[in-house]
Amino acid sequence: MSKTLYVGNLPWSTTESILTDTFQNYGHVHSSRIITDKETGRSRGFGFVEVDDADVDKIVSAMNSTDFGGRQIVVNEAKPREE
Repeated sequence: MSKTLYVGNLPWSTTESILTDTFQNYGHVHSSRIITDKETGRSRGFGFVEVDDADVDKIVSAMNSTDFGGRQIVVNEAKPREE
């Protein structure tokens, strides 16, 4: 099983492959995605990383509030999308 982590305050230049490579240092990453503005295609500064259930706590404690590309990122378990 897997869970999705929210990753906020990302630098605009962050790519999905950079996000995956960084988080793989702390656990198994299934996928990652950067959320972009629909009109401009530019990053909105946050994304999601899908990881194994067993790795969630380890990854959150290792990555939350760390420096990532000159910015202090926020990492926590994603909340379900509200309708």
